[in-house]
Amino acid sequence: MTTNVYSEARPDGDPLPVPQRVLTIGAHPDDAEFGAGGTLAGWSESGAHITMLVVSDGSKGTWDPSIPQEALVSMRAAEQRAAADALGAAAVVMLEHTDGELENTRELRKELCYWIRATRPDVMLSHDPWKRYMLHPDHRATGIAAIDAVVAARDHLFFPEQLTDSVSKHRPQAILLWAADEPDHWVDISATFDAKLEALMAHSSQGTTTMGDAHAGIDRRTDFEERMRAWAAGQGAQVGIGLAESFKRLTP
Repeated sequence: MTTNVYSEARPDGDPLPVPQRVLTIGAHPDDAEFGAGGTLAGWSESGAHITMLVVSDGSKGTWDPSIPQEALVSMRAAEQRAAADALGAAAVVMLEHTDGELENTRELRKELCYWIRATRPDVMLSHDPWKRYMLHPDHRATGIAAIDAVVAARDHLFFPEQLTDSVSKHRPQAILLWAADEPDHWVDISATFDAKLEALMAHSSQGTTTMGDAHAGIDRRTDFEERMRAWAAGQGAQVGIGLAESFKRLTP
């Protein structure tokens, strides 16, 4: 007797081909670069069309009280575009919700649902909202909203007002969640680690907050690069890859 078991976890041994279209949904500028920059660079080199969507405006991303928030927002948007260029991404979407105050609301799910339908990704990437001890509320809210939006995007009965001759329901082939609590999918980034680093360095406003003053001089940059390389090596060691990024893979 055959038993049908409903599961959104990927079947063991089912490979993920290089996608033609990709959508990343990050809470802040630089989130996707930290979580999946090497993967995105590799896919771009293979011809994938990548859209990087950022939910917040990045307006709380500094420890320097002398920087006006309006200037910081403009700075972070420009950095995001530069980072996307470093990875070979085709488009950047900035939703500009207030940094630090993101919530998984119906309106945010609707907005993300639209972008999933409009960009039609084969693979969508975002935060793992089930990561144990994840402190940042924006990461939790964005991850769960992105997953909820995938469920909505695949069904014509959710937000039917979005559906037109040019925008239709859409179901990605896979969801990849970075910073995963229980990773089960790894991507070799040995050849694209430098592109990931370049993309991260484009976020110069975050040098002090997340990169150990990597922009302050060659020694600090080297320290940051070594830290990132060690992290990637640790991910790869789990599956015998030199440098890797790891994800939780779901099938929507």
